[in-house]
Amino acid sequence: MTQFRHTFLEACLTVPRRIARAVLPVAAVVVLLVTAAGPAGAASRLKDIADFEGVRDNLLVGYGLVVGLQGTGDNIDSMAFTKESLMGMLERLGVNTRGGQLKAKNVAAVMVTAVLPPFGRQGARMDISVSALGDSKSLLGGTLMVTPLVGADGEIYAVAQGQVQVGGFMAQGQAASIQKGVPTSGRIPSGAIIEREVPFEMNDMAEVSIALRNPDFTTAQRITQAINAFLGTAAAVTRDPGTVTMKVPAQYQANMVGLLTDVEQLRVEPDQQARVVIDEQTGIIVIGENVRVSRVAIAQGNLTIRVTETPQVSQPGPFAEAGETVVVPRTEIEVDEDAEKRLTVVDGGVNLQELVNGLNSLGIGPRDMISILQAIKAAGALQAEIEVM
Repeated sequence: MTQFRHTFLEACLTVPRRIARAVLPVAAVVVLLVTAAGPAGAASRLKDIADFEGVRDNLLVGYGLVVGLQGTGDNIDSMAFTKESLMGMLERLGVNTRGGQLKAKNVAAVMVTAVLPPFGRQGARMDISVSALGDSKSLLGGTLMVTPLVGADGEIYAVAQGQVQVGGFMAQGQAASIQKGVPTSGRIPSGAIIEREVPFEMNDMAEVSIALRNPDFTTAQRITQAINAFLGTAAAVTRDPGTVTMKVPAQYQANMVGLLTDVEQLRVEPDQQARVVIDEQTGIIVIGENVRVSRVAIAQGNLTIRVTETPQVSQPGPFAEAGETVVVPRTEIEVDEDAEKRLTVVDGGVNLQELVNGLNSLGIGPRDMISILQAIKAAGALQAEIEVM
């Protein structure tokens, strides 16, 4: 922005004064607009940081059979539940298989999961996921038979059926095999039909609760202030760090959809706790914006000892009358104490960028940086919470 202003003013100096006097106020307006637009970009919509009461998903699960596999199904002899399910399905279709021997390798028992969207109406379709339950090798090319999907209350809310789409595959020979992805799980787009709706009447509500996805006192209070400023009345009240209760104003009676549509577009800048998240297994470090460090001096070094064995063979010369062949050991030991690495000073009250630059100046990797952050916290110089995943 500074370079833009210098270039703009230099261009103004090359034109007559009357033109420059008319152009300079325009430049000032541009600077003010850009400056004013900066903080607004950090705010988030209310719909992106909170959920409304009743507008939620519901989890569904079911047990079924996938047929039509090319010899990659369950081993019926060892998977008793697959055998019983297959015989039960055939009996319901009028085929009696009791007392016979089933050797099918093209059937697999699977678990079917789905998410019932809010306000899902009867007859609408939704996607489902299919995962092998037994020792099936692949679900590629299989077809899911009719499977009822139940909710937490045990009621059937949807029925699933269709061709399973698998992203992975597996090929195997006598001496080699190859596998890509997970061939024992797949999806069926629009594979389930909703049979039962979750009753919920929004227009009968006198108030609605807003649940924050990341509970915080400051964020909840900002949401309350934004709603009250928009409605022009004290309709919203902060109940706790994760809940804001809003009464339905008179102008929105019997129009809850219109109220939530207007409220969810309000811009609120969420606050966040100073936190450092560490995943020691993958070496991932996430440092929050509000993390601050007191003035400390940091040194990092590793002691490396390298032992190299290069034995040599010693034998007598040709046509020698005496002598024998022996192995002469040769050992080389190197010690690296990282003596060239010095102390690095990290000033107090630095921002996120300065903290990252100070740690990067040590020339260390992510795993050593994890140890340094934990040591700074132990020294009491890190004003943040460390969360280890």
